Amino acid sequence: MGRWSRLVAPEFLDWLDLPDGLRWADIGCGSGALAAAVLERCSPRSVLGVDPSAAQVEEARRRVVDQRAGFVRGTAEDLPAGSFDVVVSGLVLNFVPDPVAAVAAMARTAPGGVVAAYVWDYVQGMQLLRAFWDAARSLDPAAAPLDEGHRFSWCSPGELTAVLTLGGLEGVVATDLVVPLEFEDFADYWLPFLGGQGPAPAYVATLAPQARALLRAALERTLSPGPDGRISLTARAWAVRGRAQVSPAVV
Repeated sequence: MGRWSRLVAPEFLDWLDLPDGLRWADIGCGSGALAAAVLERCSPRSVLGVDPSAAQVEEARRRVVDQRAGFVRGTAEDLPAGSFDVVVSGLVLNFVPDPVAAVAAMARTAPGGVVAAYVWDYVQGMQLLRAFWDAARSLDPAAAPLDEGHRFSWCSPGELTAVLTLGGLEGVVATDLVVPLEFEDFADYWLPFLGGQGPAPAYVATLAPQARALLRAALERTLSPGPDGRISLTARAWAVRGRAQVSPAVV
């Protein structure tokens, strides 16, 4: 999913449209895609990326080399109160055990500042995954509980707005971010599903060769390439933002 996260981050920052010279925190920074986009587009005073994975922090340090940036292992709860003007999180909020508590922790670090996040629309808008899980479920009912559209059905504007409001933010608004997904051919679409990382590739790894071949054939019938063999899809993310209270609520 990394290649697509690098596309949606600039759209998110353009929507935020914040002034230069701010102190940013990127919660669940992963390999640094969003932090890198902040450095490139927002002229920040500083950016701190935080992630619970030591391997991801090391990868972010390797990829994002800028004296304004730093990356540490941890979560929003580990950051000192009042340290930032903007706290953001990209494609992470749906994976944390308690999203409301996570938002409250983000708000605590940026009293009076902007707190914002975005997640994929797994139910309908992430076309590459929707095609995959629809095909998988048609062949194997046991795939249904693994479908991110089922697991993350709350990733919608209304639910996300409620999460940020319950987390203590004011003036919460939401929007959609749509980016193109271009594949050179079906092999380019299919290959990432063989990597074993993430729910869909992990599911493919459990399949016997014949079942895997049936899934591939079903997908190949479903996706419609253009005259040049390319497959054009889209990915939609839902973005939300609010303003942290000067004395944020404790959740």
